[in-house]
Amino acid sequence: MEITLIQDESTWGDMKDEWNQLLTSSSANLPFLRHEYLTAWWQHRGGGEWPEAALYILTARSSQGDLTGVAPFFISKNNAGKQAVMFLGSIEISDFLDVIVRPEDQDAFIESILAYLAGQETPSWDVLDLYNLLEDSDSLAALESFSGKFNYQFERETIQPAPIIRLPGDFESYTASLDKKYRHELRRKIRNAAGYPVPTSWSYIEDPEEQKEFMLDFSAMMREEQDKDEFLTDEMILQMTAIVEAGYQAGFMRFACFYVGEEHAAGYLIFDFDNRIWVYNSGMARKHSRLSPGIVLMGHLIMDAIEKGREAVDLMRGDETYKYHMGGENRYVVRATITR
Repeated sequence: MEITLIQDESTWGDMKDEWNQLLTSSSANLPFLRHEYLTAWWQHRGGGEWPEAALYILTARSSQGDLTGVAPFFISKNNAGKQAVMFLGSIEISDFLDVIVRPEDQDAFIESILAYLAGQETPSWDVLDLYNLLEDSDSLAALESFSGKFNYQFERETIQPAPIIRLPGDFESYTASLDKKYRHELRRKIRNAAGYPVPTSWSYIEDPEEQKEFMLDFSAMMREEQDKDEFLTDEMILQMTAIVEAGYQAGFMRFACFYVGEEHAAGYLIFDFDNRIWVYNSGMARKHSRLSPGIVLMGHLIMDAIEKGREAVDLMRGDETYKYHMGGENRYVVRATITR
């Protein structure tokens, strides 16, 4: 399998349609691998996480010229100061990353990538530093299997959990699966919100102009949490705005909002992608905390996802307690490192 290197943004931009088409048949069909997401990420280098970085995208094509594999890489000094080949999207704001390839081409593509990186014409690199692979990624076994062939050392490190809620066919079955205490709490909080003296409601924000307005309130709600306030630097705000605009335009990203009267009390930024809801970020207004608006909104999101036949609500990286109260089951994300 012949590998071609792409280092200029123009050529990468021209690949959008075939990139996304390949992703739909990939063994890792993840929203963080959409062309629109990654180009928005590259525009701001992860909110300033990688100020000095160079594109290093490796691709493969069939004899008919069809795109059959993409390793969405860039090169930069990693956190240990080593010259590293890394996934576009690394590390902080992209929960899951991988190569883009159909299952039947996985092994051949991974082997070809490692062979290419062993070649004399490749830039100097110390480590292939691949963050945020899901533990069941097909790439992990292939990377480990073929590393020895090229005298590379392969290591795998579990980073953090990424809970997921597998959805049954109806909301009653879902609530019945929860611990008794949290089942009663969820039902009580939804009832309390419905009976609140000020009318409450929730909805997805569909209009692009309303989305832009809500982004300001959402950022303000996020800033009410100290760790998120520290996270939201000026550059990160630009980064998140670019991602939201790209995701809305492409049709796979949405805001869900819980209202108290006409006020925004809570919001989730989600991906509606590949028959599941992926909960990417959240913000809650402290003044409405007595209503537990985040939990109530999550309950409605789950109810809506079940009604629409979605298979799961992916709560993504992080071990926040509410994820387990809502029925989240652990998976883990890992880091694979391959050194010469």
